[in-house]
Amino acid sequence: MPLTMPSGLLGFERFKQWRLISDPNQAPFFWLQVVEDPSLTFLLVPPATIAPTYKPDVPAEDAAALGLADPADAVLLNIVTLNANAPATVNLKGPIVINRRTLAGKQVIPLNAAEYSVRHPLPAAG
Repeated sequence: MPLTMPSGLLGFERFKQWRLISDPNQAPFFWLQVVEDPSLTFLLVPPATIAPTYKPDVPAEDAAALGLADPADAVLLNIVTLNANAPATVNLKGPIVINRRTLAGKQVIPLNAAEYSVRHPLPAAG
């Protein structure tokens, strides 16, 4: 599914066009890929699958920029970091918020970011 992220991702601000890729065999994970450079891809996970109590407080200006009038229109995904010599982690401080109606997205810093880690442990598969 094509996504527009006018601000890009933190550190990757120049990339505006993205593709969200899902494969039922890789659920609950998704891939976020840069359209103009498909070799640049990020692994994402819905936070409810790894942190059920996760409730980022999205700043009103970010919600407005995404045209989110109804919280139900927001899709939250978090970037997974795979480490060669350590367990995988999830960035809960910088969720990606997507308006499911417009397919516009933005990486945000929640108002309550201090409550979360950029290295939240990814639970091992059971």
